[in-house]
Amino acid sequence: ETHAKRHLPTPLPDTTQRSMTQRSTTAALFLQRAMAARPAATSAAAAARRFAISAARPSFSRYMCTTSPSPKTILQPKAAEVGKNSGKPAEIKHDMVHFRATPNQHPLDIKKMSDSTPEEIAKYGHRGVPHPIWTTEEVNSVVQTHVEPSGYADKFALACVKSARWGFDTFSLYRFGKISKKKVLNRAIFLETVAGVPGMTAGMLRHLKSLRSMNHDHGWIHTLLEEAENERMHLLTFIQLKQPDLYFRTCVLIAQGVFMNAFFVAYLISPSFCHRFVGYLEEEAVHTYESILDHIDNGELKEFGREPAPTIAIDYWRMAPDATMRDLFLAVRADEANHRDVNHTFASLPADAEVSHFFDHSGKPIRKEGAQQVA
Repeated sequence: ETHAKRHLPTPLPDTTQRSMTQRSTTAALFLQRAMAARPAATSAAAAARRFAISAARPSFSRYMCTTSPSPKTILQPKAAEVGKNSGKPAEIKHDMVHFRATPNQHPLDIKKMSDSTPEEIAKYGHRGVPHPIWTTEEVNSVVQTHVEPSGYADKFALACVKSARWGFDTFSLYRFGKISKKKVLNRAIFLETVAGVPGMTAGMLRHLKSLRSMNHDHGWIHTLLEEAENERMHLLTFIQLKQPDLYFRTCVLIAQGVFMNAFFVAYLISPSFCHRFVGYLEEEAVHTYESILDHIDNGELKEFGREPAPTIAIDYWRMAPDATMRDLFLAVRADEANHRDVNHTFASLPADAEVSHFFDHSGKPIRKEGAQQVA
């Protein structure tokens, strides 16, 4: 009995004991009886003690504070109000930011939002105040470009992209009949599920290589991961407008399984081929969104273009509160053009190049001095 009492915990205050749950009280009594009856059975007592502690933990945790906490209201998630800019992402919390809003250096010397000029500060406010990711001049100055294949690998990469586009346009019936909102959303959603794979796969493989070699990656990893996150954000935006059915999701599952594994193996063999492939894939993406914008401007999708952009898009790209779907497609097209140029640039560089020093599309350095080394 003395042995059992010595191992019992100090009694709690009366108010605490009254607040304990029935499960915790039963577990404590079970522990006391087990230890009093068989003090030498350490294994049984230890098991009972673990059971009592684990059972009582939820009740004890609420008395960790010396003062009673003020009651908190549990906020229930609300549906996003389409076209309404909250200014602060309260209902929709993003776990990533646009690549122009990060402090990481960009391989093509794309200006970051933090690099504010006096004119921009006067217009948008000081740093940290939300202002557009892409300016009106930037989104309207995007042009379709094409990098001519320079070898058999480049020609094969281009042929793969063209074949994939023809196959999707045929089996999805996108190339047949009149363009419609449903066709556009199906095309955009499926495209983004594919476009988000290469950046994550390549970034993962370069991350593992950096660990094995115990060397810096010189800016490739964060650029590729930012690309993958940006493409995923495109997807999360478009599914606010249409929820794919089971058949569509099954097609995405199959396509992702095949494409991810094929790209994984291909990147192990030839990273430059894979980046050229993604460069051509992004060329097709720019062409797709350019075509959608043409249909909006020419009247076939005029009503769709006037619809308000989802809140998630307004918060992410920091667009005007009254931004429309046309504004959204302009921003997405600008993103895709950036990924196109980055991947064509990476395809022209050696695998150990210092991309934080910035290069042009032919692989020639733009700036070598004063660039901060990025891990």
